[in-house]
Amino acid sequence: MIMWGFLIFGCALLAAVLLLRRWPLAALAVTLGGSVASMVLQPRPSYMLVVLACVVGLEICYIAATSTRRVSVTGAAMAAAGLLIPLLAVSSLGSLRGGGVGWSAIHVATIAIPLFMIIAWLIGHSIRQAQARAELVRTQAAAQATMAERLLIARELHDLVAHSTGIIAIQAGSGRRVFDARPDQARDALAAIEDISRETLAGLRRVVTGLRRADPEPGDGPASLGAAPGLADIDRLAARARDAGVRVEVDWRGGREPLPADIDLSAFRIIQEAVTNVVRHAHTGQCQVSIDQQDGQLSIEVTDGGRGGSMAGTGYGITGMRERAALLGGDFSAGPRPDGGFRVVARLPVPAPAR
Repeated sequence: MIMWGFLIFGCALLAAVLLLRRWPLAALAVTLGGSVASMVLQPRPSYMLVVLACVVGLEICYIAATSTRRVSVTGAAMAAAGLLIPLLAVSSLGSLRGGGVGWSAIHVATIAIPLFMIIAWLIGHSIRQAQARAELVRTQAAAQATMAERLLIARELHDLVAHSTGIIAIQAGSGRRVFDARPDQARDALAAIEDISRETLAGLRRVVTGLRRADPEPGDGPASLGAAPGLADIDRLAARARDAGVRVEVDWRGGREPLPADIDLSAFRIIQEAVTNVVRHAHTGQCQVSIDQQDGQLSIEVTDGGRGGSMAGTGYGITGMRERAALLGGDFSAGPRPDGGFRVVARLPVPAPAR
């Protein structure tokens, strides 16, 4: 009888392992059924009670960790009932035959088995909650990464296209006005439009090439979207603004040590957007750009004496400048000056060079 009891219990465990992944409650029912049969065949079921409780507890823990709460609670109730009812029945039968489990042990089991099932269920449920939290964190991180990438692309496209199209519009209007009276100036305006258009097209191609890269390298930032300009291109920016009718006075202060690529690019883009706004909206013939690099900080200030303006509007230029400064841990402010005109200020921290 003992041999048959162990054999039936072993077969039930094997079947439960095969069923547990797809049909957890059916696997639990097979385990409980096999345990009942083995307890009936074995004269002293108390020998297998500890092993059986451990096996069923592990199944309950697995079900609670991988199934819904409704399924796991049902499984825990099944386990408690499936262990207590056969134990009481077999013990009563054994006492009639002069054996079985004593009533004191049954009283202990009546309390211990449900408690053990609850503990197993709580452990599995905690594992499920931890997995759910980890999945939520991964989903949120992926969503944030996607949003950050979209904002990066939006800023780069805005700064690349808005500046060029603004200059092109001004040059086209200037050329149209002097087309008959001053053909030479009209030709110069058309030449400038051609140069700016070609440069913008090349920049867009670089951006698209960077976006289509199948294997971006770790640490790729804005520069990965194309050839990244920097403060070394300020003179070219000033020349383009001068062709559009705005003289840009650049005042360098402090040192001119090489900057990290992301800071160099963001500084240039902030100045570019500020100068573009002067060209398009300020209705003035000049603006001042101050660049000061010292004491671990890069300070940028762009001022003009035009008609000023308002922070309200539907454009994304100021928003993009503020985002660039914030991403680098810097400060940004923009607004009308008390004595007229507009002022843009950005302060970007510059990390000390590695030794």
